[in-house]
Amino acid sequence: MGTSKKKRATYTPEYRREAAHLVIDTGRTVAAVAREIGVGEQLLGRWVRAERDRVGGGAEAALDVDERAELERLRREVQELRMDNEFLGKAAAFFASKQNPRSGSR
Repeated sequence: MGTSKKKRATYTPEYRREAAHLVIDTGRTVAAVAREIGVGEQLLGRWVRAERDRVGGGAEAALDVDERAELERLRREVQELRMDNEFLGKAAAFFASKQNPRSGSR
């Protein structure tokens, strides 16, 4: 075995900006987005800070009152839909487990 070093991943500036906006625009946590896209939390956190600095402050500062209200409404709606989806998945699994696999009829 040779002494090979693991090559450090490099990301384009466009990719960094897009990844940062997954956090900035959606309100999701750095940790959640980092897991989803497969980068380190600290690295993504630096990208988010850099992008916020580049666009002139946080995304919240750029929103007017109506936009903030709409954003909060949409965040609540997304949370409710996620809970509904989770419930429906559990209900589907429950009903699927109640079917008798030995009977040929439905």
